[in-house]
Amino acid sequence: MSDVLLRGQGITRRWGGLVAVNDVALDLKRGEVHAVIGTNGAGKSTLINILSGEIPPSAGTVQLLGQDVTAWSQPKRARAGLGRSYQRNTIYPGFSVLENCRLAAQARTPRPWHWWQSAQHCEASLGAARQAAQQAGLTEVLDRPAGSLSHGQKRQLEIAMCLATAPQVLLLDEPLAGMGAEETDRMLALLATLKAGHAILLVEHDMDAVFRIADVITVMVNGAVIFSGAPAAVRSSPEVQAAYLGGH
Repeated sequence: MSDVLLRGQGITRRWGGLVAVNDVALDLKRGEVHAVIGTNGAGKSTLINILSGEIPPSAGTVQLLGQDVTAWSQPKRARAGLGRSYQRNTIYPGFSVLENCRLAAQARTPRPWHWWQSAQHCEASLGAARQAAQQAGLTEVLDRPAGSLSHGQKRQLEIAMCLATAPQVLLLDEPLAGMGAEETDRMLALLATLKAGHAILLVEHDMDAVFRIADVITVMVNGAVIFSGAPAAVRSSPEVQAAYLGGH
């Protein structure tokens, strides 16, 4: 079985006369962190929105676990094994950490036929929630309101909510935004532990962090890929240095 869990081929998105993403191809493999970098307006967010099913491509295809999911909705892709986090926190601040994770787990496997049973007592959802929180390093704060967490812990909670849906592919949109050095180290350690069982796409502006954690880096400029390869190759690419890294 191929270790490619998510494949995009020829992905293009046009908004009127503007080409936001132009003929992009990428493979996300289990055991790898694949970072996508580029300046603002490079097409990174549009690309991740297409891969997650939030917007359709104008051309190209998306395959998830060997199936063509180009026409699938975001919820259907999520149920099939795709998890996604956003640039801004999407937690429920008034609910506990555990409840946030339980709601995410329940969304993947709703049970409308058990209308007589409180969803809060669904052992399958609670078990998945506890396991996800543990994976994300949040066991000690399970009962705390999500709104009371530190910024870094809130980002960990978003990862936990993804994990509660049992994904095989994780699309992470700037999970390190606004973090200090200690929080960044903690998040990178979490991603390092998660990649063994997942394919991870990381869209991130923190270049130091990207080069610490990424196995593959794809560089986008004006909607197109100008280079994709190992971090060392990206660093030494004259094209990348000229377009993005500024010669550093």
